[in-house]
Order: sequence, then structure tokens, then C-alpha cells
Amino acid sequence: MNLIALAESKGMYLCAAESLTAGRIATEIANYPGASKVFLGSIVSYSDSSKSGLLAVAANLIAERTSVDAEVAIQMARGARAKFAEANRLDIEKVMAVSATGVAGPDSVGDKPPGLVLIGIASSQGGRATSLQLAGNRSEISELAAMAALALIREELERF
Repeated sequence: MNLIALAESKGMYLCAAESLTAGRIATEIANYPGASKVFLGSIVSYSDSSKSGLLAVAANLIAERTSVDAEVAIQMARGARAKFAEANRLDIEKVMAVSATGVAGPDSVGDKPPGLVLIGIASSQGGRATSLQLAGNRSEISELAAMAALALIREELERF
């Protein structure tokens, strides 16, 4: 069953908060036939202030840990979930959000090396994040991160 059909069968809506992937997660989801039935959209919050202002990520958390952090990824997903549920007048329990933040390279961010990616997920099951160390150039890391985000969405949907 494809991702859209799986979400529809569970009565769930999907959305995303993207930094490192800069819209690739949205593109991948929208490429599925019937995506408009369950995909609400994506917020690309590339700057730290956008993460705080649009997604309600705690600015002090970013200041202390940088935006390349598991808790930042979780807060990004929770922020997107809340925004899209409200904007679409949906019960938040029916909305699932994924997020992606990390270092595409070629330079490190503080002590965070290129290829370090955090994928967050938020649903009625709670929030969690997974950390990946990916290899490749900026584009390859972004693409691999988007694929990992789709896999995490599928995993989360299967928990329902």
C-alpha cells in the first residue's frame, strides 16, 4: 500500500516542517497519486528565526544546542502539526507531521558534522526523533533525508 493510501486508510492527514530538505519531503509526498486527499502541506523554515517564529521552536533551545538537535526536530514537527490542524480546522489527533533538520555541508555547524540529520515525527502517539549520519553532497544528503522522512511517516502510520 502506498503512503497516501496508508494514511487515508488510517484516517490521517500528513504535513511537514522542513529545513535541510527545503521542500523535498513535500515534493516526494505530492508525487503520490491522490496526495491531495491527505497531504496538507509543508513549511520550509530554513532559518533559525523561522523555526522559532513559524513553528514555535524554543529560541533558547536553538541558541543552546543549534538547530541540529533531536528536540528541535520534535518541536518543528509539533509546531507544523498544530499549525496545519488549526489552518485546516482538523482534529489535531488526525494530523501527523514529520520534520527534517541537519547539516547538508560542506561545513560543520559547531561540532555537528556534515551529513548529520535529525528526522522528527509528531502524532497522537507522541513525538520522537531519529538521528542519521548520511554521506554525499548537499543534494544527496537532502534526498536521503527526505526518503528517511517518508520511511518514518510509514512507520508511524503503521503504529495506528
